[in-house]
Amino acid sequence: MTASELPRNVAVIGTGVIGNGWIARALAAGCRVTAFDPDATAPERTRAFVERAWPALERLGLAENADPEALTFVDSLEAAVEGAELIQENVPERLALKHDVLSQLDALAAPGVVIGSSTSGIKPSDLQSACTREPGRVIVAHPFNPVYLLPLVELVGGEHTAPVVMERAQVQYAALGMRPLVVRREIEGHVADRLMEALWREALHLVNDGVATTEEIDAAVVYGCGLRWSLMGTFLTFHLAGGDGGMRHMLHQFGPALKLPWTKLEAPELTDELIDKVADGCEHQAAGRSVAELETRRDAFLTELLELTQKYWPEAEGLQGRI
Repeated sequence: MTASELPRNVAVIGTGVIGNGWIARALAAGCRVTAFDPDATAPERTRAFVERAWPALERLGLAENADPEALTFVDSLEAAVEGAELIQENVPERLALKHDVLSQLDALAAPGVVIGSSTSGIKPSDLQSACTREPGRVIVAHPFNPVYLLPLVELVGGEHTAPVVMERAQVQYAALGMRPLVVRREIEGHVADRLMEALWREALHLVNDGVATTEEIDAAVVYGCGLRWSLMGTFLTFHLAGGDGGMRHMLHQFGPALKLPWTKLEAPELTDELIDKVADGCEHQAAGRSVAELETRRDAFLTELLELTQKYWPEAEGLQGRI
């Protein structure tokens, strides 16, 4: 990235887990961050979050001017967006609340500044409908937890979004160390969450039907498909399954199995019994470890995994802009 591509001043609105993840990533990239959250405990929570995340970010490599202290909390949206070159909204997933906040951000932000929403499911046109100044600059910029480590951000434009907005967003988020995925058409849940939701629904059926426990299902992913997915994803994995004939041979050979009733994509009834099975299973897997302890373990794993996988990403083979 170059200095001109990096948004020097980033405004983060809402400082829950996702908002704090954006803050840590922006600070590590050398940005100054202005944050707003009506919760009086937010500054203390956020600074503690950044402190916990910083060792993993240091291992992956900080920008020369990265400073965990380059964070300012303010007491209004107007103060938050003053001088901002990129705005990231992270308020709870309630459309009325997002409309209220985004309409104010659109009215207050300098012309041309991209306003990204971390929404995991709402379509950008629905977000834009409450904005009257520059609705097209309000886009979906959906990351994945932990935001300060996982590089994917789904960028989705709405009916008012011009191509130049998406181009600017791609450059800015890439400068933050993200891997922008521009979604071609807006759809509820975007791309990655729809894939994860399909797996999640099937997993709930397997637990509900007594086929497997939560631990056994996670083992199937951790020791099997998950290892391949971390490098090749779904389609390239199946391409290799076809041998020398690749995907074409695989589809001819195994395609008919798609008609078999292997999956149940409708979610099962979320009964108290199923909730207990899932919650008890996860508590068994946690084995007395707190969420904070598990997060620390996760971050240590992800930093090592990223160090490894980056050696095998397409850029390492000279294939720029590929997967």
